[in-house]
Amino acid sequence: MEKEIRISYHKQENGGKHRALNNGVTHANYDYIYIIDSDDYMTEDAIEKINEWISEISTKPNLAGVSGLRGRLTKSGYEIIGQFPSQKRYVDATNLERIKFKLLGDKAEVYKRDILLKYPFPEFNGENFLSEEAVWNKIAADGFKIRWYGEIICICEYLEDGLTKNSSDEMRLKNFSGYTYTQKLNAHRKPFPYCAFSIGEYIRLGRKKGLSNREITNKLEVNILSFYLAIIVNNIRRLVNIFRK
Repeated sequence: MEKEIRISYHKQENGGKHRALNNGVTHANYDYIYIIDSDDYMTEDAIEKINEWISEISTKPNLAGVSGLRGRLTKSGYEIIGQFPSQKRYVDATNLERIKFKLLGDKAEVYKRDILLKYPFPEFNGENFLSEEAVWNKIAADGFKIRWYGEIICICEYLEDGLTKNSSDEMRLKNFSGYTYTQKLNAHRKPFPYCAFSIGEYIRLGRKKGLSNREITNKLEVNILSFYLAIIVNNIRRLVNIFRK
């Protein structure tokens, strides 16, 4: 006989994914939270793997959760999205250390419920989009790591109207307070040159918003040296990308 799955359904006004997550975490009955989008589905052995991984970190309070890989279905099987270091079963690293450990790309994170209750998503009036890194990087900045495993547990089919494909300038401008919050965190917590990339992107979008240089530096809480250094670093980055093409 197959086991039943109990579903607790709570309806709320559409205020964006981050508000839904804040509400959902408070109603959850289990110790770990896995967030899965409507255009994704889990592999048949995903729950078994997650339970195994959770048991391996149960005595490690510095770990905020575990993560598997996301993949896409191809004619030859599953293909990994993003990166994972070869010859490694897992890597312990914060979300801010993913570049260092070759963990780029979307991952399938499973966070401890207690952590998500402690670090809710900020909510800004009139805005309905906030990047998940606003919270993931705050958790990382406080020293909590994730144990990243090199096995696919989630298959993604990015929809044309989905959040991943539509994190455009227009969306960021409509949700500018949340974007400011995220980029200010990145400007102060990401290692160089990635902090400069964040500042440079904010400068570009801030100017579209009509902000002056002083307003931009005040919102990011960075000095004028960091401001101009970010412009130089991003110009070099653009030139490198042009030559690579």
